Amino acid sequence: MSSRMLRPVRADRRTTSPRSAAPLGRRLPLVAAAVVAAGLTAACGPSSEPAGSAAAATAGQSAQALSGSQSATPAAETSPTASASPSASASASASASPTASRAPSGSASSGGGSAKPARTSAAPAPAKVPGPGYDSSADAQKQIDAALRAAKADGRMVLLDFGANWCGNCKAADKVFAQSQTAGILGASYHLVKVDIGGNSSANSALLRKYSPSGGTYTMPVLVVVSPSGTVRTDTHVTGNPSLTADGINAFLRKWAS
Repeated sequence: MSSRMLRPVRADRRTTSPRSAAPLGRRLPLVAAAVVAAGLTAACGPSSEPAGSAAAATAGQSAQALSGSQSATPAAETSPTASASPSASASASASASPTASRAPSGSASSGGGSAKPARTSAAPAPAKVPGPGYDSSADAQKQIDAALRAAKADGRMVLLDFGANWCGNCKAADKVFAQSQTAGILGASYHLVKVDIGGNSSANSALLRKYSPSGGTYTMPVLVVVSPSGTVRTDTHVTGNPSLTADGINAFLRKWAS
């Protein structure tokens, strides 16, 4: 009977001894922490902030410092870019400006001595070519004088065409004068004056004898080429008329144009 009662007691002793030791082990660190805290309070003085606020503030400051360093990092990264962009633009402008400055010199040098000098004066406009027929009321002398003055100014020859409105050969010559190629030669090289000798104008007959003095019977048209100085160069009353075609008249005009 006694042996049966001792086994539970021993079991209780075995189970209760560890339980009573565990709370004592837990209390010892707390007691030590309280002693350390009391010592810190006595050394530094009482704190106005609640416990744990210093640690929170310290953690907050470290977080702010970390965030500040992170936010400053993009600014530090962008500032070299901003400082590099002006240098890049400056280098671009510096590299472009010499090219622009060298372009005129290059164009000037490329011309070299092969460039033709610019003309000081434009070529004279083509002289006016009269239409077909002969104006019996015109003052032929004034027209010849004006043509000679113009010839002295531009170096062209004066072509005197003595004829009549009823003359078939004169009409044939007028048709050739109206063609574009012949008119171009006349306008470029001659001042053409048409003198009517088919009427009763003694003044015009006197002009014919002045520029074709050989006399006799005239075969119309009589073509007389006069230089700017007033000298007769050729007279078809002496040489005979060219063929009254485009080829014949053009050859005649080219021959005496210079």
